[in-house]
Amino acid sequence: MTTRTKIADVLAANSIRVSLVSEERELRRLVAMEIADAMVVEVNSSEALATVRNLASLTHTPIIVTSVDLTDEDNKVRGLEAGAVDYLVKPFEYREFMARLTVAMRDRTSPLLARDRRGYRFDDYKLSVRQRCLIRLDGSDVKLTTAEFNLLIAFLNAPRQVLSRKQLLSTSRVHSEEIFDRSLDPLILRLRRKIEKDHASPVLIKTVRGVGYVLETDVEVDERPRLRRQVVRET
Repeated sequence: MTTRTKIADVLAANSIRVSLVSEERELRRLVAMEIADAMVVEVNSSEALATVRNLASLTHTPIIVTSVDLTDEDNKVRGLEAGAVDYLVKPFEYREFMARLTVAMRDRTSPLLARDRRGYRFDDYKLSVRQRCLIRLDGSDVKLTTAEFNLLIAFLNAPRQVLSRKQLLSTSRVHSEEIFDRSLDPLILRLRRKIEKDHASPVLIKTVRGVGYVLETDVEVDERPRLRRQVVRET
């Protein structure tokens, strides 16, 4: 039988660290605080499809949907339209599952994905929105959680502008159950530790006492046009 426990065992056997989550709120909190290479969501109701849609709005981490009940084509299409990158119907072979998971994670980091989405350049960094990665000019990668990534995007969209705590919570698209007012300061500190040369004396993200924070650097936006897809119709 294809169970989530068995899937977790298969992943662990392939040296992949696994976190099992049973509630959407817990999963959203985990997505905000941890760096995930992929998510596997079991869909057995319209509410579960809504969960996939909500997750896809928060992160570009590839989502694979598994289902035993929603096996008709319409439900598969709805799952993919909700934001999943793949859809497997139980029972399935674990070798096929691992192959599909490997492809999903590989495509997430493919350099081709960076060609059709916005990027930012600031200080000694380049940030790719599509790949959700931050890279130093020396080529080293800076790992960001979803919450850190969204917060940095909020700053990059308003360089040299003082942003209030309320604005940062709102424009970073981080929902209340993931980041709330009293946890904003620790989040700022974590981001500083990753991008500042000396987080104790920050020069990029500065505190404006009694107001909020400001990104004190110029930002270049790299907006590249997307390639049009060719649609072939049968006549």
